[in-house]
Amino acid sequence: MALPLLNYAPKSQNQRVEGYTVQGDDQPRVYNAEALLEYSEMTDLIEAAYRQVFFYAFQADREATLESQLRNNQITVRDFIRGLFLSDTFLRNYYEKNSNYRFVEQVIQRALGRDAYNEREKIAWSIKIATKGVEGFIDELLGSDEYMENFGYDIVPYYRRRILPGREVGQRPFDIKSPRYNEYYRGILGFPQIIWQDQVRRFKPQEKKPSAGNPALYLDMARSVNARPASTPRVNTATINIGASVPFRKLGVPVNGN
Repeated sequence: MALPLLNYAPKSQNQRVEGYTVQGDDQPRVYNAEALLEYSEMTDLIEAAYRQVFFYAFQADREATLESQLRNNQITVRDFIRGLFLSDTFLRNYYEKNSNYRFVEQVIQRALGRDAYNEREKIAWSIKIATKGVEGFIDELLGSDEYMENFGYDIVPYYRRRILPGREVGQRPFDIKSPRYNEYYRGILGFPQIIWQDQVRRFKPQEKKPSAGNPALYLDMARSVNARPASTPRVNTATINIGASVPFRKLGVPVNGN
């Protein structure tokens, strides 16, 4: 018997407050499949879905089957988002590298476009993972009233009212303040000093790199040559026969017949 979702009191957050907003650069762009008529517009929607769930869209991590089904109207945008959450890329990079509580936080941020209200909400959804598995947790979250009221079947999730006009600095994006690796795995991988620090120090702009024929390119080869001076043999003066070695002329002996 599956346990019902525990009750948790949602606190008043920015996205729960109805306010008067003026469209501008700070407002998120809403991608709705119902208003798409061109192929390029569907491509932009797919890219937005990858950025929302993965934060990146490497070619090796793309789901070609899901993309084809979405373009041919065989599945909805909600089904496409579900497939990305249950893909091997997302489970390998987020579920296997975090605890259930942190995984719930990551999914809520991407699926509902907000932070988790409190620890009780994380515990409530973590129980769903323990009882129904990851797939059951994703299905219930994407089928919740909050998701359906804000995004429905055709809208890509987005960060809801992230910018606060009353503050000098708004809320940071989820991908910056919630990296996919927790502290334990970041310590194993050596983030950020071991992996990135040396690379940054060794980086040189293209205009500062030596061109072809520059003697600096052969500096390492010159240093690798172990050049030693020729050793001079030592001579023992006690063994030298000076009389036999040095020529001399005898007195009284004519030279050239004279």
